[in-house]
Amino acid sequence: MSAYPCRFCGAPLALTFCDLGMSPLSNAFLRAEQLQQSEKFYPLHSYVCERCWLVQLPAHETPDHIFNQDYAYFSSYSDSWLAHSKAYCERMIARFGFGAESQVVEIASNDGYLLQYFKARGVPVLGVEPAANCAAAAEARGIPTLVRFFGVQTATELRDSGRAADLLLGNNVLAHVPDLNDFVAGLKLALKRGGVVTMEFPHLLQLMQHNQFDTIYHEHYSYLSLLAVRGIFARHGLALFDVEELPTHGGSLRIYARHTEYGAPAAPPVEALLRRERQAGLDTPAAYERFEAQVREARYKLLEFLIGARREGKRVWGYGAPAKGNTLLNYCGIRGDLVEATVDRSPHKQGLFLPGTHIPIHAPARLAEARPDYVLILPWNLKEEIVQQAAHIRDWGGRFIVPIPSVQVLA
Repeated sequence: MSAYPCRFCGAPLALTFCDLGMSPLSNAFLRAEQLQQSEKFYPLHSYVCERCWLVQLPAHETPDHIFNQDYAYFSSYSDSWLAHSKAYCERMIARFGFGAESQVVEIASNDGYLLQYFKARGVPVLGVEPAANCAAAAEARGIPTLVRFFGVQTATELRDSGRAADLLLGNNVLAHVPDLNDFVAGLKLALKRGGVVTMEFPHLLQLMQHNQFDTIYHEHYSYLSLLAVRGIFARHGLALFDVEELPTHGGSLRIYARHTEYGAPAAPPVEALLRRERQAGLDTPAAYERFEAQVREARYKLLEFLIGARREGKRVWGYGAPAKGNTLLNYCGIRGDLVEATVDRSPHKQGLFLPGTHIPIHAPARLAEARPDYVLILPWNLKEEIVQQAAHIRDWGGRFIVPIPSVQVLA
């Protein structure tokens, strides 16, 4: 049994979900002068609460250490994610009629990637973002942004200052919150009487069925099923009334919630998805106990491929420097002898080195200079976008590798 209680219900955590060994923080990129210094590694051992079925990592590092002024993830460097965000804006306006009299508040608003579309439609917006560098980028594009973490205290400030939300949204933030109860209690406080909450997060069922173990990293404190999220929201007076399944991040959910006292009955998709999760065993220990074996098998297959390619004199580079890629590389023990370098579109990562593995990050133009035989797509959820962006590797016979759910060479 672990020494940790469940972050939602407080029950002792005894059931292992997946133990990926020791790993550095996934976005703790290194400068050249840091390569000879020691790095801090943390246990990457996730557990399942057998009372509420929340899958979780113990909080080995505080959020303010992870989401600081050096935070390297900027949302605006993925074309497909921007398209997804614009489509969300159009959908919310069409469904709920938000306009010039409404208030849209986004939690973890990053560089203003999403709120810019509401602003362009004349809807008042406000971002809440703890990383000061991301918030500065948002302010530069005209998105008012509070630099702070969200919870009861921030929600109270929003409510008391007249900035409670008609639409309160958070994309890929719920999993990043160590104090779930404080966060969801804050949603209740910051939401107007007839307001709507939407949250998007990677779906645990998809993670398990498609072996997406690399999405387990220290920024992700929780791995969420609808079963678990419904219970968390219900405890804090928020009722789920709809859910959508999305292709983003390898398979995500978008949940819709209202105040319990003003809510409507749940739409059929909610109960249908809850049934599917139960049928998959997400309310029993057995389904979770089987997961780690398939993770180990994926590791063996990837290493066998890379070692074989190296023995044949082939060269492998990576594409992307996502957090999930750092979990994959560190868990598999892949270093520069197997993957020489990687490239990334974000100038905030170029010139740095991946944590743990010390693999250098270059601009995408370097691919044409290096002419590797294989390009390992680390953000596999963006593989279609990346294959299109880097199609020129086929000019010299280069091929793409996708590592998840198991290693695959694209024709």
